[in-house]
Amino acid sequence: QVQLVESGGGLVQPGGSLRLSCTASGSIFSINAMGWYRQAPGKQRELVAVMSSGDTTTYADSVKGRFTISRENGKNTLYLQMNTLKPEDTAVYYCNADIWASDWGRISPDSYWGQGTQVTVSS
Repeated sequence: QVQLVESGGGLVQPGGSLRLSCTASGSIFSINAMGWYRQAPGKQRELVAVMSSGDTTTYADSVKGRFTISRENGKNTLYLQMNTLKPEDTAVYYCNADIWASDWGRISPDSYWGQGTQVTVSS
């Protein structure tokens, strides 16, 4: 069984910074891509940033130059450094990972989601 646990959300003023973390745990054989998504009230979930196992990164245009995704492979942990935050960044942020996991000796791939962490940007 695999779990993704996010942390680091909160309330911040416009122009401020936050750092989100996501740690994967469980019967993990290997992790491929990991990424961050967000969902604002009344909107669809959207990609924020993703990092491949080869450290290739992709960002949404709306966060380029302000957000930085990174991962610490030895700890199965993903980070999102968010700078110069804007009110429109307010959303629930979700961690996603493509993981090969072991289940009763059988290794198979699946996509896993964290429970989400709220980020609110407001004065």
